[in-house]
Amino acid sequence: MEQFITGVLPRIVAFLSAVLQWITILLMVILTAVVTVAVIARLAGQSFSWYDEVAAILLAWITYYGSALAALHRRHIGFDTVLLAMPPKLRLAALLVGEAIVLLFFFLMARAGFQVLEVLEGDNLISLTWVPVQFTQSVIPIGAILFMLCQVLSLPNYWRLTASGISLEHAEIEEEVETELEKNKDRV
Repeated sequence: MEQFITGVLPRIVAFLSAVLQWITILLMVILTAVVTVAVIARLAGQSFSWYDEVAAILLAWITYYGSALAALHRRHIGFDTVLLAMPPKLRLAALLVGEAIVLLFFFLMARAGFQVLEVLEGDNLISLTWVPVQFTQSVIPIGAILFMLCQVLSLPNYWRLTASGISLEHAEIEEEVETELEKNKDRV
């Protein structure tokens, strides 16, 4: 198990991170292109009927895939300071309870997302009648499942750091402070 956590798991995390980064970047580029084209068309006196609907869908997709990426790197909202203030055994118990709540929430969201997809069967977008609404809303269960996967994949490292009393938030802040000190040291 130790070899999996130290050898295989980091490679899986790195691969999934790269995939989620590229999906998120691609979606952002597409959204930027859609908005740019729509603005230019509007300035030329020609508005696209599909712009608002497509831009809203792309923004939702960016949010879901980006949140899974944030979960993979433990960059979503957290309470490291509160956890680290607890005694070690209580800290790890609280971590498990928090993880269970997050996973339960996203499990329920995925389940509800699949139910929504059933309800939307046969519906198409208003402005692009050839695009099924199920396709656009599939991001709900897909995003929830990805979030759960990323949360579970990042748990062993987070567990190790939390058990050691190391805060992800504080480590990042300290790294930034150290970088700034080095920059200022070079200037003097």
